[in-house]
Amino acid sequence: MKTTTAAAATCLLALLVVVLAEAAGVGGTTVAYNERSLVIDGERRIIISGSIHYPRSTPEMWPDLIKKAKEGGLDAIETYVFWNGHEPHRRQYNFEGNYDIIRFFKEIQNAGLYAILRIGPYICGEWNYGGLPAWLRDIPQMQFRMHNAPFENEMENFTTLIINKMKDANMFAGQGGPIILAQIENEYGNVMGQLNNNQSASEYIHWCADMANKQNVGVPWIMCQQDSDVPHNVVNTCNGFYCHDWFPNRTGIPKIWTENWTGWFKAWDKPDFHRSAEDIAFAVAMFFQKRGSLQNYYMYHGGTNFGRTSGGPYITTSYDYDAPLDEYGNLRQPKYGHLKDLHSVIKSIEKILVHGEYVDTNYSDNVTVTKYTLGSTSACFINNRNDNKDLNVTLDGNTHLLPAWSVSILPDCKTVAFNSAKIKAQTTIMVKKANMVEKEPESLKWSWMRENLTPFMTDEKGSYRKNELLEQIVTSTDQSDYLWYRTSLDHKGEASYTLFVNTTGHELYAFVNGMLVGKNHSPNGHFVFQLESAVKLHDGKNYISLLSATIGLKNYGPLFEKMPAGIVGGPVKLIDNNGTGIDLSNSSWSYKAGLAGEYRQIHLDKPGYRWDNNNGTVPINRPFTWYKTTFQAPAGQDTVVVDLLGLNKGVAWVNGNNLGRYWPSYTAAEMGGCHHCDYRGVFRIEGDGQKCLTGCGEPSQRYYHVPRSFLKNGEPNTLILFEEAGGDPSQVIFHTVVAGSVCVSAEVGDAITLSCGQHSKTISTIDVTSFGVAHGQCGAYEGGCESKAAYKAFTEACLGKESCTVQITNALTGSGCLSGVLTVQASC
Repeated sequence: MKTTTAAAATCLLALLVVVLAEAAGVGGTTVAYNERSLVIDGERRIIISGSIHYPRSTPEMWPDLIKKAKEGGLDAIETYVFWNGHEPHRRQYNFEGNYDIIRFFKEIQNAGLYAILRIGPYICGEWNYGGLPAWLRDIPQMQFRMHNAPFENEMENFTTLIINKMKDANMFAGQGGPIILAQIENEYGNVMGQLNNNQSASEYIHWCADMANKQNVGVPWIMCQQDSDVPHNVVNTCNGFYCHDWFPNRTGIPKIWTENWTGWFKAWDKPDFHRSAEDIAFAVAMFFQKRGSLQNYYMYHGGTNFGRTSGGPYITTSYDYDAPLDEYGNLRQPKYGHLKDLHSVIKSIEKILVHGEYVDTNYSDNVTVTKYTLGSTSACFINNRNDNKDLNVTLDGNTHLLPAWSVSILPDCKTVAFNSAKIKAQTTIMVKKANMVEKEPESLKWSWMRENLTPFMTDEKGSYRKNELLEQIVTSTDQSDYLWYRTSLDHKGEASYTLFVNTTGHELYAFVNGMLVGKNHSPNGHFVFQLESAVKLHDGKNYISLLSATIGLKNYGPLFEKMPAGIVGGPVKLIDNNGTGIDLSNSSWSYKAGLAGEYRQIHLDKPGYRWDNNNGTVPINRPFTWYKTTFQAPAGQDTVVVDLLGLNKGVAWVNGNNLGRYWPSYTAAEMGGCHHCDYRGVFRIEGDGQKCLTGCGEPSQRYYHVPRSFLKNGEPNTLILFEEAGGDPSQVIFHTVVAGSVCVSAEVGDAITLSCGQHSKTISTIDVTSFGVAHGQCGAYEGGCESKAAYKAFTEACLGKESCTVQITNALTGSGCLSGVLTVQASC
């Protein structure tokens, strides 16, 4: 009996240990840090991460995006949390579809990657209102991002909600989940000195840190761009194009780069910004040369601003960002492959970087050698920061040629394994192909419906009435781009006037007695403009209806949330020929947000809607018109886009899914950076020194992403357009985006890999195998010494294959060609 009791006690004790261990999170991952790195399960780690924002793609895209990120050498995925997407109305939450954040983090976990959770909940991110819900402005005494109970209560409520959801799903590292870091607030250090209340700003940022830490998430909290007044219980981090010269403000914490900007976002009036693969690799290599420990690409996949989510104002629907994965999730080569090669080399010397002793030796003002030593092993970096001069650098008796603006990594301090300026990954030229399932645009049969403006042509039946001109964001709670301002006046006799409206809105349409009399929009940047239109008043009651529209709300800057929109304050005047004005600013104004078609949800194409096909003749260039057509989905799984050239401005839906705002009539400005591209030197997106821009003088965006999950195969799909400004749908056509030409240049001794990289696409022809190409670019190379031997080798190895690899030897130079750089071009 004694033995049995002892055994039972032993079992009970063992069970208690298991329960306590589970409660303590044993079996999960521990995350700590020191001055050299994050320490994960007791091991110092170099972490390479990339930003993928879940609402900017679809759940069906997430596994493939994450898989490609992992194959590209990433250890972690970083994302913001989008407050106004998750809580569009106060205490009404949305965690469905592409806002299913738990599903997204589970996909990260399933792929075996870590995650970085950037709650904010202010995010900037070129997202509408910086992610802050507009309904916050309805709360009395609200001061955004300052030390005050109304804001802090709402912020803590949302932060706690997100953290509890993550805990319930066991998403934190200590629970066995992928999250190894969490962020609170975002880039506050950039603005806190401009908020006109230093004490309140300081109290707020310290409150943020304390609030976050009491959540007990079991992983470190970070704050990016918080370089002064840093709370003691968070890790401050760097954002920017370059962070090698940045160090945290105190000892004992690692050097973390939260946002390495891989390109730049696009505005409706701007061309496309491109940051070269060479320059990004240079920045990353420099960061790790100078004791970097965690680096995150912003963005690794940019995606699409579906619906009304783009910020700005005037940020495009595309958020491609020139990222390693393009807007649609295709590999952007050579950027993806060149960075993958860099990651492999960095990882090969991880232990030396985080444990080794280091010595920096300046060979000149712009050349530095860094040697890391651990026991009998060593690894070296050599950088050449000159932007116009190649240099020879001798290290331990070996001479190495460094191109200008480059870093070489030598894992053994003898042999260069990677140079940031020497790209050995393939270049892929993506092309658009017409929908082969049907002949477009001829097969697209359009019907149309006028937007019902009649209810808004008087000042009756508004949501409410005020004797003043109100601010649009507060009045509409940003539930629509549109807000109607309507008033009336009694007039004796007939007379002509100039209607004058001063507005801080982005667009304005003016109606007098039911007739459109004028329209205007603001240039990007200032967002204060005037509309002046000739009008005639008749005897009796006259109605004035002003439709103000926003195109994405401000998302960044000190006190950005106070930037007004709409006709707030006006004035609105009627001015006669003598210059005498009738000031309507304090008249009785009736307000109504949105359009009739939005309330009716015309985009859902519900039964009973009356569309007119006008016997095949569709009206064009008519403002406030809805258009509808059906189409067959392109075959296969390649990316689908719709070309909306010919349309003016509006919104597009496919099968009820909002593709976002379109505005192909807006032409990108001519800028000096469109006329030259050189990876050497500091990358800039404004001021002098811009480079590598494309698309000047072209439509800012004519192609709009249609995710495959929006489409139905083998049955008609519905495209609905709301054309606000007046356009022509007859040119609309659907395309697939596929790899056209793939090209690689490499030296003797290297191995060349070619891949079409998409959905079972195979290499169809070998077009160029040339030593010393004279000129041209991938897809159009000319000149050089064609090698028959190389052509034969690549033809045999590659034709009909999804990918192939060929070792470059002297035997491939062929008759009459000098060995050197071999350029190969193939077609998919």
